[in-house]
Order: sequence, then structure tokens, then C-alpha cells
Amino acid sequence: MTADAGTETIAAVATPPGVGGIGIVRVSGPLAPRIAEAMLGGLPPPRRAVRRRFLDADGAPLDEGLALYFPGPGSYTGEDVLELHGHGGPVVLDRVLARALALGARPARPGEFTERAFLNGRLDLAQAEAVADLIEAASAEAARAALRSLEGALSREARALGERLAGLRVQLEATLDFPDEDIDAAGEATLAAGLAEARAQLDSLLAGATRGRALREGLTVVIAGRPNVGKSSLLNALAGCEAAIVTDVPGTTRDVLRERVLAHGVPVHVVDTAGLREARDPVEREGVRRAREQAARADRVLLVVDDTAGWTPEDAAAQAALPRETPVTVVLNKIDLSGRAPGPVAGHPVGTHAFAISARTGAGLEALRSHLAETAGLAAGRAEGVWMARRRHLDALERAGRHLEEAAAELAAGRAELAAEGLRLAHRAVGEITGEFTTEELLGRIFSTFCIGK
Repeated sequence: MTADAGTETIAAVATPPGVGGIGIVRVSGPLAPRIAEAMLGGLPPPRRAVRRRFLDADGAPLDEGLALYFPGPGSYTGEDVLELHGHGGPVVLDRVLARALALGARPARPGEFTERAFLNGRLDLAQAEAVADLIEAASAEAARAALRSLEGALSREARALGERLAGLRVQLEATLDFPDEDIDAAGEATLAAGLAEARAQLDSLLAGATRGRALREGLTVVIAGRPNVGKSSLLNALAGCEAAIVTDVPGTTRDVLRERVLAHGVPVHVVDTAGLREARDPVEREGVRRAREQAARADRVLLVVDDTAGWTPEDAAAQAALPRETPVTVVLNKIDLSGRAPGPVAGHPVGTHAFAISARTGAGLEALRSHLAETAGLAAGRAEGVWMARRRHLDALERAGRHLEEAAAELAAGRAELAAEGLRLAHRAVGEITGEFTTEELLGRIFSTFCIGK
């Protein structure tokens, strides 16, 4: 817990900067009642919106609006909270905030109201992160997923796994109280079965977290291929605008172009790159180098092929230039000229996924978008039960999985003490998701990404 949490009163403008019809100044901490009395002429009744003038030090009005008072611990932060809903002009809000600061509050840090809600037990850490995710949601699906996390969907799953691991620790560590006796075969089998069940539960949670992270952070997809196959046209078609210059001259794209699109609610960061070929022009050579670099970082590569020419040696060379570890989807473009039917193509010699499209007419693009959502585990209709997750949640679960594997191996080798340590570390890693185990550094990193006033 931070040194000043619960002792200092904080204040901030809780609405976005700029001019608006309504602006809110939020105050939280032990001085909130006194600030209310000084600025409003009296403490408003709890949890009721009342019309008041907001007064300066001389009793002159700064603004007029609604005042709400939420006594702790039944408030957002768990402390006494005052909210002043006035007019949304920056000068007016600055004056109201300055008055609260003059009465003893200090400016709130980014995310400090939600940090206090976590520290005071009003939210766990996964729920606190979901507040920021809900604010930043870029699609209706992402907003629904963030709300599920805020309501505790991820936390419940993590706690259920934590309780199973705690039960296994109790069983295993009870045997360590009798160091002269080995675990009998029945006891070892019971523990091994319990570890297997915990691993299956963890894998299910990890799969859900992977889908949730994709919905939050999106996929990075690189468009690659030899020159003049329609890579930039595909970028424009997916983006719905003329983001890239399109000409019949090979090598038009020299640098990396990026656009963000949605595929069934999944954010997709589409990167258009220079055509993959042996280039003599030093500028184009640099573009090709950057294309390969981007492909190595991508979640998936869309390898574009001119369907009127078929699979050529140049296409094979472009494919060979791609990193082997990055999944590839072949896109057969220009079917408006080749006459091929749009949609999935079975039996293509490169990769397990191929789609026929026309970047010019848009034929087949919907099937390609569906495919991209499916690669994130979020096919149409499957985002309904997804909750939001972050990279740190996946890291914690992956570490827990490794520790569970170590515990199972040590148990099979008869080393109960080392198995117990593996279980302890797995339990701790899962506890990091909700904040049962955390550090000041982690809290600072998480809440510093919030907006001020939240």
C-alpha cells in the first residue's frame, strides 16, 4: 500500500480536457466532507444529487451544478468522495479544482482513484485494469469483454484455480510433516491426478486469456509478397480508404505503411510492406529489409499472390524470405480477372490457409476478415463470453504452467519438497492476476497508464 493512501485527500478533473456541456471535479479522502462544507455551504445528503453553488474563499460563486457525496467505505475508492458536476469549460473546472486544492487536497496522479479502490478492497487488480480497458475499448465487443472483467469474470476463474492449487499445497505439505515416511502410492496418485486437473483448468484459463488479449491488443498482420501483386490494394480494401499509393509500377511501396482495422470486433494492425525481391535500388533494398523485419514480429503474414499468373518462382522466393515461425495465409488476389470463386481455397501448396479475393471489387474480403478473427480464437459469435485480458495475465499463467510441470516431475521422482515449492510458485503466479501477490513497481506500472481523474 502506498504511504499516503487513506491519509491524503486527492482531487482532479474527471472528465476529458476540452469544452463540454458538463465537467466533473472529483475529490477523495478524509478532507472531502470539510471541502464540501466550505465549497457548498454544507455537506450534501449521502448518495443524492443536489443543486448547489460552488463557492470560492470569499463566498462568491465559481459555478453552479450538482453535488454528490459518497461516504466511505461505500464509494468507488472506499474513501469519502465528493463529486462536483458543473459546466464543462476548462477555465471553470480549473477554478473549481484550484479551490479544492486550496482547501487541502493535492492533485491526483493518473489512475490514483482506481488505485485507491484496489488498495481499499473495492476492486481486485484485474477489475481495476478492466476500468481502463472499458474506457479505451475500440469496439462494442471489446467494451463488452472489458465489462465482463470489471464484473469479475477473469477474477473468478483465477481465484477458482488458486483455490485448487491451495488445496493441493495443503495435501502435499501435510506429508512433509512426517519426513521419515514417504508418500504412499495411493497418495502420490491422488496428488498426480490433482496436478493434472489443475493443469487442465489452467490451460482453459490460458485459452480464455489469449482470446481476451487479442480482443484488447489485436493482431499484427503483415502483407507481403513479390512486387505488383496487389499488396497496397489489399491494405486499402481492408482499411476502406486510400491509405497507400497504388500504381502499375513494381516497387511503388518503399516504406512500411500501417492501418488499424476491425475484423469482427478484433483490432487488426495491418502493415503493408515493400515487395520481396532482390532490389538494386538502395532505397528499395532498405524497404525489403524492413518488410522482413516486420514479418518476423507479426502474428500472421498475408502472402499475396497474383491469381492471374498462378504460383511463380518469384512467389516461392518471396515465401522463402519469410520467417518460418510466423504463420502464413495465402491471399490469391485479382480473381476479378482470373475468374476464380471468392472465399477459402482448399489444397493450396503453401500453408494451410488460402483465400481467393479481389482487392479491387471486395469479393472474398469478408471471408478473409472472418479468418483473421478466427486466428485470434474469436470467430463470429464466439466473442460473447470473452473477458478482457492483458499480456501480464498471460505471462503469469504461462509461468504457473511451467511451475506445475516442474511440480509434477518432482512428485514423480519422489522429491516432495521440490514439488511443494513448484506448487507454491504456481499458486503465487496465479495470485498475481488479481493482486493477491503484487509489488509497488507493478502497481505503479499499471495505474500510470490510466487517465487523470480515474
